[in-house]
Amino acid sequence: MNSAMPDARRLALEEKRGIWTNRVITDYVDRWIADKPDATALISFRDEDCSTTRLSWRELAQNAAAIARKLKACGVTKGDIVSFQLPNSWQFVAVHLACVRIGAVSNPLMPIFRERELGFMVRHAESKVLIVPSQFRGFDHGALALALQRDLPALKHVFIIGGEGEHSFERQMLAGADSIAIEPGTQLEPNDVMQLLFTSGTTGESKGVLHTSNTLIGTILQFIARMDMGARDEVVFMPSPLAHQAGFSYGMTQSLLLGAPLLLTDVWNAANALDVMEKHGATFTFAATPFLADLANFPGVEKRALGAFRLFVSSGAPIPPVLVQLAQEKMQMTVSASWGMTECCSATTTLLSKHKVLESDGCPVPGAEVRVVDGDGKVLPPGEPGTLQFRGASLFVGYLKRPQLYTVDEEGWFHTGDVAHIDAEGYIRICGRDKDIIIRGGENIPVVEIESTLYMMDKVAEAAIVAMPCARLSERACAFVTLRPGQCLTLDEMRSHLQAQGVSKNFWPERLEIIEKMPWTATGKIQKYVLREIAKGFSATPTAATVSA
Repeated sequence: MNSAMPDARRLALEEKRGIWTNRVITDYVDRWIADKPDATALISFRDEDCSTTRLSWRELAQNAAAIARKLKACGVTKGDIVSFQLPNSWQFVAVHLACVRIGAVSNPLMPIFRERELGFMVRHAESKVLIVPSQFRGFDHGALALALQRDLPALKHVFIIGGEGEHSFERQMLAGADSIAIEPGTQLEPNDVMQLLFTSGTTGESKGVLHTSNTLIGTILQFIARMDMGARDEVVFMPSPLAHQAGFSYGMTQSLLLGAPLLLTDVWNAANALDVMEKHGATFTFAATPFLADLANFPGVEKRALGAFRLFVSSGAPIPPVLVQLAQEKMQMTVSASWGMTECCSATTTLLSKHKVLESDGCPVPGAEVRVVDGDGKVLPPGEPGTLQFRGASLFVGYLKRPQLYTVDEEGWFHTGDVAHIDAEGYIRICGRDKDIIIRGGENIPVVEIESTLYMMDKVAEAAIVAMPCARLSERACAFVTLRPGQCLTLDEMRSHLQAQGVSKNFWPERLEIIEKMPWTATGKIQKYVLREIAKGFSATPTAATVSA
């Protein structure tokens, strides 16, 4: 793999900041193995058969040690990339810890990826090993992995959970795990590349983001302190994919740092989620808006035994204020808004005081800085929207084999591609991505604010606004909406609602498209590039498509 370590200037800056811990995750795991080997480390719920696997710290470490032994036998050495396309499961955590033990780079891949995406990523990473489930959600991942192996010379080994023979994960990687000696320590240095994570592709592109132990652990510890975690018994519930930065950092890594049980579910199902949250006393989760909406709107949620559950941190897209209020009232917990990226983790959050949770995406965590600039790089005053830039301890160290895309300037500022404004207290509000901005006749439409207003309609389940071309005004706004069961919505009804909420007529969408299902990524982000492609074919003439849900 290409070397991508912090240079001398970055190292000096981070030493001054004092956020980096110069530790590796196994430093913490080794402590829990010594202090509480038989305590619960992980509870993994499997949706297909409603089974649960519980592992102690000793058992988790033994499985990781067995996997590490097999990876070494396969010729994996320090700096080599190990790819694994696994759902949320105990095997995911064990494989990652095995990679850390031998100094390999963990490359989690989203289970939704198929031949095109998976082939590109495994080829680009030059992975020696690929680990997959035999079947997951009706798809034959094992067959796809074996087909890829035939086409990728670098991919020497494929192991399949539930597989057979030489490809069997259980027979080949876990043999003798219950009697293996756990060797503490790691070959990984804190500034070695530890994680290769491909971006979620909301703009249609995917890049291989490189992180070190230092860029992740320090900022997660700051998050833990801000959210007052660790002062009580925590149970970290993680429905977000571990193969996404939210799940990887604020589910798996956070629980390993805290020494707290990690409660996993492999398929999102609100009914099952509430059951396991009740049964195992979940206290915290970090997930996108759709997860929060499903829980808050679940029938009878206010009567569930969720007294331990105190905090839901939402990221991925701005949360509609009406949803925040609904969730906090029904579930009697705190909702915190957050903004982050694969490249910089959770960089801003609102506070436990709930200050500005309804109108912002938070203020920077310690060790992070944000600013908003215009097209010439000039810092804009409070309240004025522009390009959001980030600088901080959690900033990644490069893109795999794409150094030209590493848009970090000499002062350490990273161009995020998001558009935002910052208020006088330093709280940011995301307005959208660069490509999400709609300029109608020279005037910017505040897309996020209009979407949040649409969410206030009882009939609306989901809303997304994108540009459609217009010869006269350059762009007009098109609203894509999904409806609640049995509902119907017209363009005139939508406009009447916006008028009643005091929204300027210039900002009203001029076309309404009712769709059955919104194109989401697995992490809860709307793929607006898909909607923009659809909108390209629309006439600019004001139109309403009215369909019953």
